[in-house]
Formats: sequence, C-alpha cells, structure tokens
Amino acid sequence: MFTKESITAIDKSDIQEASKALTKADIIQLVEWLSLKDDTIRYQALLLLQCRSMFFDDVYPFWDTFRDKLKSGNSYQRSIGLALVAENAKWDVQNRMEDTIDEYLALLKDEKPITIRRCVQELVKVVPFKPGLNKKIIDRLISFDFAAVNETMRKSILLDILNVLLIIRKEQKTDEAESFIMNALSGEILDKKSKKQIAALLS
Repeated sequence: MFTKESITAIDKSDIQEASKALTKADIIQLVEWLSLKDDTIRYQALLLLQCRSMFFDDVYPFWDTFRDKLKSGNSYQRSIGLALVAENAKWDVQNRMEDTIDEYLALLKDEKPITIRRCVQELVKVVPFKPGLNKKIIDRLISFDFAAVNETMRKSILLDILNVLLIIRKEQKTDEAESFIMNALSGEILDKKSKKQIAALLS
C-alpha cells in the first residue's frame, strides 16, 4: 500500500513499472489522492493511474469519478478528468464515452487554454477506439473559435486539432474536415514550416 511519502519517492522513470504492480487497494487510494491539493502527490497519482490504464482495465471502473472531474471548478481537476477518461476509452466496453463525449468536448470552450489543449491532445487516445464518435469530434473541432483564445495559443491549438483530424482521416474522410485542413494550410495562423509538415502528412 502506498503512503504519501512513498509515492513521492518514485522516480518518473520508474512510474510505468510501479504502475504494473498496483493492487486494487492502491488504485482506490490513488483515485482518492487525485483530489488532494498537494501537487506532487496528485501528479504522481495521475501518472500512475495513466500508466496503469495503458496496460490494464482495472482503473476503468472509476470512470464516473473521472467524468465528474470534467465539470470541476478547478482546471487541474478538469485536466485530470480529460486524461483519465481518454486513457480508459480503450477499455470502455459499456460505451460510457458515448454519454460522456459532450461533457468532454465542452472543454474546447474552457477558460484555460492549457485545458483546451489537453482536451484536444487526449482525443488521439479516443478516436482509435470510438470511430462512431468521429463525426461529432470532427464537427466540434472544425468549429473551434480561435478568436476566443489568446493569439499566442492559436498555432498550438490548431496543430493539436490538425493532428487529431489527420488520425481520423486515415480511416474516415469528410468534406468538412478536408476543407478545414486546406483552410489551415492557406490561412495565417500556421507558419511556413508547420504548413509544410502538415502538407507532407496529407500525401
């Protein structure tokens, strides 16, 4: 069983191996610690649960806890919710993502740009396992309001969005997504280097 002292002593390079040795009691404890105000313990708990979710389905039963975090007043808790919902999409035999996706995608309008980026970035873990949600995800991403975020964040968020669209594109092309990608390549948000990289991925 972890203690708050022992969890902070785990080196980041050892997180993955430590996650494989977690017991059911450890997982319950770590989920509880996600709500702590102590950043160090909270972050280690998140990393352990994320790594565990890569290999095993025994974090998935806490889905509703993670889903509730999507509506938290704390941006860090919202990011935790995004990360663990996305990481467990692969284990979602009960199709909970279908009921959760609207709450998840609502964070595309989050007040914190870093949370918006997390929302988009984590979708790369969702789309391979939830093809039935592709259309909804595409529709929300291509309607993102770039004017609502600081100009300094627009390029990063656009690249995040394009990355998800390109993953979906391998399995499913839509006229709307193709048009969005072409507009991004001809628009002013991306620099020449970024445009060249994206164009190369289209071929």
